[in-house]
Amino acid sequence: MVEIKNLTKYYGSHPAVQDISFTVGDHEVLGFLGPNGAGKSTTMNMITGCLPSTSGTVLVDGYDIAKDPMEVKRRIGYLPELPPVYVDMRVRQYLEFAAGLKGVKRADRKKQVENAMERLKITDVQNRIIGHLSKGYRQRVGFAQALLGSPKFLILDEPTVGLDPKQVMEVRNLIKDLAKDHTIIFSTHILAEVSAVCERVVIINKGQIRAVDTIENLEKSVAADPAIRMKIEGDIAKITNLIRETEGVKEVREVEYISAGVNEYTVVMEDETVRKKLMAKLIAEDCMVVEVNPVRVNLEEIFVKLTAAPRAQSRAELLEELGKELEEQHAAETGQNPYDDTDAGSEDAADSNDEEVTD
Repeated sequence: MVEIKNLTKYYGSHPAVQDISFTVGDHEVLGFLGPNGAGKSTTMNMITGCLPSTSGTVLVDGYDIAKDPMEVKRRIGYLPELPPVYVDMRVRQYLEFAAGLKGVKRADRKKQVENAMERLKITDVQNRIIGHLSKGYRQRVGFAQALLGSPKFLILDEPTVGLDPKQVMEVRNLIKDLAKDHTIIFSTHILAEVSAVCERVVIINKGQIRAVDTIENLEKSVAADPAIRMKIEGDIAKITNLIRETEGVKEVREVEYISAGVNEYTVVMEDETVRKKLMAKLIAEDCMVVEVNPVRVNLEEIFVKLTAAPRAQSRAELLEELGKELEEQHAAETGQNPYDDTDAGSEDAADSNDEEVTD
């Protein structure tokens, strides 16, 4: 298990990561998401011991990275965003060198290197100089390096950068296969990969965690009003009116042509109970319902919502805020409460009493 507790990193006065905490269970694949500059790489560098934290702890299998760095590093295979390869070495030569650095016994090095090359499909370039390889092949060489030493934990920072669609699919399948023997944390900007291989996700923005949960739970929490897509055969005007007139239907968001006489309607409802009422009404009016599917919030929408920048203030709001600050500053200097309108209220009350007496 990997345990991150109140992890913080400052660069000077700038907080790159602020008080983040989460855990990763054994054999779990955790997606680590965030926009550029969110603090993903900084966090991964702290987890692997490549970068000291300002405060907080990282525990890997119960070992503290600050107190037992060598024990932690023996258990971790790390693929940074920029693969740590020596471009003037040949692929096999580099992997054997990396295996030696990781403390793999000499008798086991050949077997481990060959297994890593086979898994990453780089056996055919094993005698080529790394500097002559494409970016995608260099990425795979770096990934193969991370597997050496049979680490229990794999930390992968953008593992599919530079790969073509076929290679991305291969790496995706590889991660699923590796999860049988490893615990994996990986970051990526390709959200489809996260949906395909991850059980849970951590979403980080501006150094702070926005969410830690399963994708399914995030979809439920972010979703607004429930909606369904219905493929219905019949007159489009009649069906649209029937749907809109059903109690609990908020709107028909869109109508899409499917085939002759069949259209798809996206219906937003107050709650899930409206679906039964709608189905019953359509059937009673002899409308053929061909298919019904729920509309689910996808990971892209969740990501955008949780990492969205705050709304920019208008000029009027900025001026109003500045006016309040000046009033508060003046009050502090004079000892008066800028929001105390007791005197004005008293004068108004006196005027009111005078008017009442006059009447």
